[in-house]
Amino acid sequence: MARIPVSEVRRFCVDCMTAVGTPQAQAVSLAEVLVEADHRGHFSHGINRLEMYVRDVQTKTTDGSAVPKVLQESAATAWVDGNNALGPVVGNFCMDIAIKKARDCGVGWVVAKGSNHYGIAGWYSMKALNHNMLGMSFTNTSPLMSPTRSKESALGTNPLSLAAPAKNGDSFVLDMATTAVAVGKIEVQRRKNEPIPVGWAQGPDGRPTTDADLAFKTSALMPLGGEERTSGYKGYGLALLVETFCGILAGSDFGPNIRKWMDGTRPANLGQCFVAINPACFAPGFEQRMS
Repeated sequence: MARIPVSEVRRFCVDCMTAVGTPQAQAVSLAEVLVEADHRGHFSHGINRLEMYVRDVQTKTTDGSAVPKVLQESAATAWVDGNNALGPVVGNFCMDIAIKKARDCGVGWVVAKGSNHYGIAGWYSMKALNHNMLGMSFTNTSPLMSPTRSKESALGTNPLSLAAPAKNGDSFVLDMATTAVAVGKIEVQRRKNEPIPVGWAQGPDGRPTTDADLAFKTSALMPLGGEERTSGYKGYGLALLVETFCGILAGSDFGPNIRKWMDGTRPANLGQCFVAINPACFAPGFEQRMS
């Protein structure tokens, strides 16, 4: 198998984005997230997603040149308008604010509206590790989850992430969708012409399917836990938790009001949430206990 240097993959991503008019700085922000996703094994959120970002900038449903702005803030909180910028541009902007506020106040909590797909949630939570802080990141998404006892999609895959520092780099990072899997995992199986496991998604009849193509076209992923009898309602509840922090708190589109997956006719207007916590403001010895 041919090996391609990380720097070359990053250059390719930047060149693709600048070719459609994205400024260098914004293109680099996106490339860093996509390359990190592939490098960490999140192949559903790496270069697999580049075409989507290029298309959204080309069709002007995402403003590749935009920068976010703070609408309202307190010592420990901020409400941000992403201005329909690239998701990683919004995410980096918000997480940097959260970290600064946590340095000053112990906790920083920032929510954003008007954002777009921001890549892997863990990218943002891990930024806090560089400052010996805990980081959390949440985003809502296009409606792809069929809630327990439903045939219709009403919530997104709504991922969440927590990163917590430990001694000698032995840090804990959680990065997960609240559906059984991210939709990108189904895309990968579809491209390989391979079935998906039972419990990932439903067909149009509301029953679990192993047909990757049917699952992708139906876009009714099952909550984390699968069917009701295997506690899928817990995944449904976690998705609602994320939606509360993101779409509801930030004033973005939410639930079934968000544009359909791969609909390039209107802005996504996603809601996102970023949290930084300074463990030095709490019981001493956090990193030792975490390790």
